[in-house]
Amino acid sequence: MSFDSTSVDTITVDSYGTLVDPDAVETALEAHVDAVRPISALWRSRSIMYTMVSNFVDEYQTFYEMNRDALRFALESRGIELSSETVEEVLSAYHDLDPFDDVRDGLETLTDAGYDVYVLSNGNPAMLESMVESAQIGHVISDTISADEIRTFKPDADIYRHAADRTGTALESMAHVAGPTFDVRGAMHAGMQGVWINRDDGPWDPSATEPDLIVETFFDLTDELAP
Repeated sequence: MSFDSTSVDTITVDSYGTLVDPDAVETALEAHVDAVRPISALWRSRSIMYTMVSNFVDEYQTFYEMNRDALRFALESRGIELSSETVEEVLSAYHDLDPFDDVRDGLETLTDAGYDVYVLSNGNPAMLESMVESAQIGHVISDTISADEIRTFKPDADIYRHAADRTGTALESMAHVAGPTFDVRGAMHAGMQGVWINRDDGPWDPSATEPDLIVETFFDLTDELAP
């Protein structure tokens, strides 16, 4: 790891799994299925897989639409049939996810320290708007940057380059914070510094170069950036 705090001017942060907890969708599933955890896990992993495949086969859909298809696949794989209305009801949980405990105050410490913080997400604009509102973080972020703007998903280098263009910051002067390890790796590949926020003490990908920095909370990141 080789984090250079002195070179960081702008910070981008991932959304799902970093700012808000996507596992909360299990609550929406509980009223309709028994095997909640395996269905939720398959739903999440399938939606991520769809985004990566779409980058290669040029079949773009918004992340919300991919989430819908992934949910349907997860249900069908268990032989579960739900009405279209129920699927939409469950899917809408993505518009009302709870932030992790350190998010609101932790981001505020970053902005108080003088850093511009942007959300950089696969989520489409409507998803990000509702996420910012429900998480109550509008006052501590400068803007949201969506994959929908260039119709390319993480970890393609183009989305991180797009973030650099949108923020007017050189890639090497940006730090990207994410919980999903593939996102950290994508940012580093593009030229950003990669910060892995590892709240549950999970393992890093053994096949990958280590992240530039590992933190447990946003407060830890602020401490690392302090002069």
